[in-house]
Amino acid sequence: MQELDKIITEAKHAFQGARTLPELDQIKGQFLGKQGVLTDLRKGLAKVSAEERPILGAKFNNLKTELEALLESRKNEIKAQALKERLDNEKIDVTLPGRKQSLGGLHPVTRTLNRVTDLFSTMGFSVASGPEIEDDYYNFTSLNQPEDHPARSMHDTFYLEGEQQLLRTHTSPIQIRYMENNKPPIRIVSPGRVYRVDSDATHSPMFHQIEGLWIDDRATFADLKGTVREFLRRFFEKEDLEVRFRPSYFPFTEPSAEIDMTFKDGWLEIGGCGMVHPKVLNNVNIDTECYQGFAFGMGLDRLAMLRYGVTDLRLFFENDLRFLSQFSG
Repeated sequence: MQELDKIITEAKHAFQGARTLPELDQIKGQFLGKQGVLTDLRKGLAKVSAEERPILGAKFNNLKTELEALLESRKNEIKAQALKERLDNEKIDVTLPGRKQSLGGLHPVTRTLNRVTDLFSTMGFSVASGPEIEDDYYNFTSLNQPEDHPARSMHDTFYLEGEQQLLRTHTSPIQIRYMENNKPPIRIVSPGRVYRVDSDATHSPMFHQIEGLWIDDRATFADLKGTVREFLRRFFEKEDLEVRFRPSYFPFTEPSAEIDMTFKDGWLEIGGCGMVHPKVLNNVNIDTECYQGFAFGMGLDRLAMLRYGVTDLRLFFENDLRFLSQFSG
């Protein structure tokens, strides 16, 4: 009996000496583990007489129960102390000013894209999309630019190494793919990212374009001029905005023109356009005796620069929050 009381006293002292749960687990092994004190006592029960064994067995069970209770009590004390220390160290100073939650916003180019597509949708155009990685046929050949065509030199192209593929240089391939799978009448705009090897204040290796296509049995150059003029006046919210069309050359349109608009004290080129070349229509099996149409293209980034008064295109893609936050309101 005295030996049991000694074990209880030693366990209490040892448990109280533990300051952390890992320390307590180590001490637990000394008393309740496989090589602990209670295990030795249990082995000793086999050596006592049959008359004493029930009495000592009951005392052994009571001892084990008491040790487990002491262990659990100390464990709760350690947890409570750890929680108190954590609360003391991590308490919040309620007198500090609150932290304002930052809200994101749409990128100015995305805002411009949404505005442009919304305006064209009111004019009967739907939006078409296509892959940014194209093959040579859709990016050049189908658009009346065979391998030896000099117009290809106008495109500083990113080719994928070891493959007959490239990063599209314009969104015109979307129009080809759409015409292959849809019959006239067709009225679509095709916005998206395009890629060319170029970089300065007004050019970027990655930039955004939007192109339009209208194919039916009576689309004329007059319709083209009216569509582009109406869009630019709505986009810039200037009913007196002057737009002019200068003769130009594009391999996929004939006749072709550059689109200029009044800007400050002069004219600013804003895009290109023309009547879709018959060879392009033939490439997508559209009967040129029954249908004709026009196409136009503009830089979304340039439209955004003009609308928001940005003078350096690179600002759109440097991810400087000081710049981008101006457009999140």
